[in-house]
Amino acid sequence: MEKLTKDDLAQMNRAYFKKLDREALVEAACRLLDLSVHLVERLDQDSKNSSKPPSSDSPYDKKSNKDCTSSDSDNENASDEDKSTTEENSSDQDKNSKPDDSKRSPGKQPGAQGFWRSEPPVPESILSHRPESCVICGGTELHVSDRPYMGYYVYELEKTSKGIHISCVLHHYYSAVCQCGHETKVQPGEGFVSHVEGRRKDLKLTEHTMVGPMLTTFIAALSVRYRMSRVKIKEFLSCWLSMELSTGSIDRCIRETGVACFPVVEELLEELQREDIVKVDETPWYEKGVFKWLWIVLSARIAVFHIGTRKKEELLKLITTAFTGWLVTDGYLAYRSHEKRQRCLAHLIRKAIALTGAVDKKAQKMGDWLLRELRALIRAVAEDGGGGSQCNLILASLKKVCDLGSEEEHEKLRALAREILNDWDAVVAFVKNPELPPTNNDAERALRHAVISRRISFGTRTSEGSRAYACLLSVIETCRLREQDPWSYIAETIALGRKGIAPMPIKS
Repeated sequence: MEKLTKDDLAQMNRAYFKKLDREALVEAACRLLDLSVHLVERLDQDSKNSSKPPSSDSPYDKKSNKDCTSSDSDNENASDEDKSTTEENSSDQDKNSKPDDSKRSPGKQPGAQGFWRSEPPVPESILSHRPESCVICGGTELHVSDRPYMGYYVYELEKTSKGIHISCVLHHYYSAVCQCGHETKVQPGEGFVSHVEGRRKDLKLTEHTMVGPMLTTFIAALSVRYRMSRVKIKEFLSCWLSMELSTGSIDRCIRETGVACFPVVEELLEELQREDIVKVDETPWYEKGVFKWLWIVLSARIAVFHIGTRKKEELLKLITTAFTGWLVTDGYLAYRSHEKRQRCLAHLIRKAIALTGAVDKKAQKMGDWLLRELRALIRAVAEDGGGGSQCNLILASLKKVCDLGSEEEHEKLRALAREILNDWDAVVAFVKNPELPPTNNDAERALRHAVISRRISFGTRTSEGSRAYACLLSVIETCRLREQDPWSYIAETIALGRKGIAPMPIKS
């Protein structure tokens, strides 16, 4: 049986079916039934019952964390165990069974065997840290001990004219006795401590670490910007740089880089409130399998990312009452309370393009009319600045097609026409204010890297990880907008953060 096409469906309506005799009507109904079954089965396909990737699943249909994180292989193993288990030995098996791996905390498990380097580090240089004054009386006449009381190795990445090089420096810390009798010890710097409820050891920015600031930044760049997993980064460092690091150390470097950027993003948010034009967009995100949203607020020189819910309260964390500029947004209702707003015409154009491919011929024609007028409006504003008679004619024509479409029976045509009419002032705001962009494409492009990363990693695992990831994206994108090197700035921020010093602002 041949498959029905759009042209076949376009010829079918109530009058057509009334003309058919009983046998032909039954045949047409059977053909439509086959098409409906085929479409319903296609709609029901997801990554669990077809070859579609998990990233194609609808984020709204995920019911629990287990459904979001379990793999097909786990399901297959579970089903095999169920088949081999009988009612007689189920109680004995429960007593001797191993704990469920899905409930384990990430990282090294209690009682697991530890590992250390097969060869001790070989330092290329020794950096001595001696006290300069007494912490009690402030005296400078000190008797420094001959031997350091502590030391540690630091691996650092250095840029050379021929590429990059990993160096090893041995840091020695000395103590000194003052004339007042007090012994002063030089201590490694310490900075911000990130607390996470339930974690056995909090993350602390400190100089007493094995990985230097630039190498830490390099590892974070491989993860965040180039979307490499912890295991792949470990393999890359070992094969190409002869640098052996554990996955735990690599994970710490990535999280530490994001945590060091926390105060930078707080400053960027304060600057953002003084901008004239800000573009806002959001995309789905997952935090330990829980459905959330990744927001971006973007101006000509600032980009701030944020992971949270899609409620209006999240938007108020980014765009506060102090902001008096223009917002360029899509049609989400949370934005409509802001008076100065430009509606993204690219979203409306895509909906009009969908109408041009509709089965209904009238909806096709009106969709083509809407598409033509929206594109012509953008072109006219770009050419004459929005004050010419051509723009007025296009606005009148656009208003007319929306008025007609709002009364049509076709559901999508009616919805699009009413959407434009209900938000008319925001749709045409750029006509009277030519400095406004008619689309929100810059914000969508800024989200592209995060969307690709979400498809690979399926999001983040903790609130700290979400905030660290968003802050790193914010600093990287802001440096790009200001034509600054993000990696040198982040390395400097980490070095200052480990000493407990506030970061320097990003140069404009």
